[in-house]
Amino acid sequence: MMTKTYPDPLKPVLYLFLLFLIFSGLYFTAGILVPVALAAIIAMLLLPLSRWLEENGVNRTVAAVICILVLLAAVAGFVFLLSWRVSNIQTNLNQVEEQIKKLLTGLQQTVNDKFGVSKAQQEQLIKKQGSSGAGSAAGYLASLATGFLGSLTTAVLMLIYVFLFISARRHFKRFILKLAGDQQEEKASMIMNEATGVAQKYLSGLAKMIVCLWIMYGIGFSIVGVENAFFFAILCGTLEIIPFVGNITGTTLTAMMALAQGGGGSMVIQVLITYGLVQFIQSYILQPLVVGKDVDVNPFFTIFVLIVGEAVWGVGGMVLAIPLLGMLKIIFDHIEPLKPYGYLIGNDDESRDQKPLWSRIKAWFKKKSN
Repeated sequence: MMTKTYPDPLKPVLYLFLLFLIFSGLYFTAGILVPVALAAIIAMLLLPLSRWLEENGVNRTVAAVICILVLLAAVAGFVFLLSWRVSNIQTNLNQVEEQIKKLLTGLQQTVNDKFGVSKAQQEQLIKKQGSSGAGSAAGYLASLATGFLGSLTTAVLMLIYVFLFISARRHFKRFILKLAGDQQEEKASMIMNEATGVAQKYLSGLAKMIVCLWIMYGIGFSIVGVENAFFFAILCGTLEIIPFVGNITGTTLTAMMALAQGGGGSMVIQVLITYGLVQFIQSYILQPLVVGKDVDVNPFFTIFVLIVGEAVWGVGGMVLAIPLLGMLKIIFDHIEPLKPYGYLIGNDDESRDQKPLWSRIKAWFKKKSN
């Protein structure tokens, strides 16, 4: 039986068409695949705990249940902490509301002076917008309730997926080894172990770095004088889960709150300076020390994969983008035809051999002391 061959100029077109089909499939199945992918990453993070429990005589199913309970306790504690701080913020809402009214009054005066639109006309336009949206209030509440129920269902499904990934991980591993065949079984097992290790190190390092960001943002915002500085420090640090976009969003909210509290432009500038200093420490000191080079990915592809992840899977895609790309690079590095793509995604030899800024600073001080 003869296999059909295609002319060389046609092969790139076929590859692009295949790539288009893959991303189209990922886009249209986001509601199904995103919870599964998130659950798989969380299961990898909880895997060391499960193995430790199993080594101490705990049944694998019971160990998986304990991991789920630990995860729920951590999430519940974080939600309780945030809700507690939100309740404290609500006691100052009257003061914040007055500041916002002052800002709106000044904005209305500016619009009146610059564009000739009187305050009465502006209020009339606002009332029209409010009346047009009043009729759809019931529909908005219904859609909000539907979204909440959908999110709750997804969260429950994710917990079930995490439990199944942990308790039945040997079954999934054997399936992949059977696909690889007897000759490639050892290599496939090594790839799975390395990919799992990369995800675990990235996520555990990210968690440690977020705690460090809580402390630094808390100290910085307290010095600046932002009210409820601890709450906004937790907000900015936690949003680091969504790279680049998350910390900017948290800092923007903090700056807006500082402005609403009557801090003025000087406090906003101080908040932005705090953000810049924390980001510098994170990028050049915390990242090499805490996270390290476990996910050895080129900065260009780090940004590119975040954009692609958001376009295909939304916020969940941005959260999953970097660990999934790191795991994909491990696969590329161990498969001969795909090694050039692994090299393209990773850092070049010069940047890989270059010492981090923190190591260079320590070497400089050591040299001076000698």
